[in-house]
Formats: sequence, C-alpha cells, structure tokens
Amino acid sequence: MNDVIIIGGSFAGLAAALQLGRAGRKVTILDTGLPRNRFAGHSHGVLGHDHKPPQDILAAARQQLARYPAIKLISTRADSISGAIEDFSVLAGDGKTFKARRLILSYGVVDQMPDVPGFAESWGTSIVPCPYCDGFEVAGQHWGVVWSGPQSHNQVRLFLDWTDKLTVFADGHEISPEIQADLARRSIPVAFGRIVEIARHQGHTATVKLDTGRDIAVDILFAQPRNKPSSSLHESMVLATVETPTGIVLKVDERRQTSVPGIYAAGDLATPFLPSVTQSTWQGAMAGIFAQQSMLA
Repeated sequence: MNDVIIIGGSFAGLAAALQLGRAGRKVTILDTGLPRNRFAGHSHGVLGHDHKPPQDILAAARQQLARYPAIKLISTRADSISGAIEDFSVLAGDGKTFKARRLILSYGVVDQMPDVPGFAESWGTSIVPCPYCDGFEVAGQHWGVVWSGPQSHNQVRLFLDWTDKLTVFADGHEISPEIQADLARRSIPVAFGRIVEIARHQGHTATVKLDTGRDIAVDILFAQPRNKPSSSLHESMVLATVETPTGIVLKVDERRQTSVPGIYAAGDLATPFLPSVTQSTWQGAMAGIFAQQSMLA
C-alpha cells in the first residue's frame, strides 16, 4: 500500500511528492500530462526559474524526483476514488486500482473558454489572466480588460501599477454609474457592447471586435473566464467547496486538509484568488508535509 497517492502531477503535486519522498514515504503520482499553464510560452515570477517555459520547469522537476526510490510517477487518469483514511482506493483509467493511507488532490482546474471566435486560440498569448505572470513584459503598453463583474474594478486599479493605457470592455455586463465615474476620473475608457471575435496578430497584439461594429486594437487583453475542477473526483467524496468569482475550489483547513479526513488539496484546485506557480508549489509542499505528519505513529 502507498502512504500517499497524489492525483495531478503539475507544480503542486510534484512539490508534495518531493517532501514525502525525502521522508522515505511511498508515493504514487497519477498524472494526465495536461497542466493548466501548458498554453503559456513562459512562466514568470518563479524564483530561480523566471522566464522559463513551464513545461521545462516541470520536466526538470520530474528528473529530480527520479532519484527518490519511494516516488513513482504514472501517466494515467484517475477515474474514481473511494474509501476512508488509512484505506483509500483509486481506480485508474487503465483499470488498475491503487491503495493509499492518504490522498492529495492537485488535479487543478480547466479554464472554460467563451464561445467567441479567436478567444481559445489567443489564450496564453494575446489573452492572459494574471498581471503578475505577464504584466512586466507588456508594461506601459495598451491593455484591454474584459469586465467580468464587480471584482474587475479592483483589477483595473491593480493594473495601473503596470500601465496607464487601459480600455475596459464591458462585454454585455452592466457597470454601475459610480464605477463608470471612477473609471472616467482615471481616464479609462469603457467600450460597450459584446465581444464577438478576437483577431490575434503577431506577438501579444489583438483586435477586439464588438457587436456595435467597433474594432479596438490592444497590445494585450486580460480576461478571467470561468473555470472548473479538471475532474469530478471530489464530488464522489462530497468534499466541501468554496464559491469564487470564477468558479469553485476545494475548501481546505490550515493544514491543507479537505472536509474529509486524510484527503488533502493543493494548487489551483484549492486556491480562491490569484493562482500562481509559486503558490501552487508552496501549497503542494505543505500538503505533503502535513500528510506525512498525520501518519506519525
């Protein structure tokens, strides 16, 4: 029997495995090889790995884990989980069953692209979600911001640390008169109407086409589409969740444990705000450490 099965082998899952493997705990990682940030050309703000392709960072991490005999990485999908603390079962896509005393869920989320021509094709290049990840490279340029709700007002204020050239795209949302007045005071124009197409150009540049007939070119477009967990495994165990402006995440306590004893969660799957590689790595490491400590005699 494994000490821990980790479902999801991106930054959070690998960080958890590293801590457990170094403690000599038997770990199996089940991974589909489809990390959320696979669309990004570079990962930024990661200490020691700034401006490296995320897939390169993950490949190096997997190589480093290979020196720990207690860690096994298997390329497969987890189809179901069952059981309870000290006796969990995971059924994999190839029909094999794995047993473990603890589980760490780090299978992340998937972004749900709106039904707008060009949006999905531009995701990760012309359209990005996070200024901490991509803002420096386009600082001082013309940014577009797709309004998604009241939280977008705070995003606009945040973005002003990088650029003073902003256009807000209402995209069919109502923006209160008070917020419109504040945007006007900051000299931030609002383009009303729904986005009907994104035309991507060389580099980050894109043209946003509106149903009002306007075409507005921006150097980069920031958007936060809704997302959802990349698997429904948590539903079968009835794990508690938390609603966020863009979707749901798993609820965890200060030790990264979910509402079911023995099941821990880390990474984007359990991050309500501003997910990042740095945060996922930290959460994964802590989930591994707390899972190990929970098994002490």
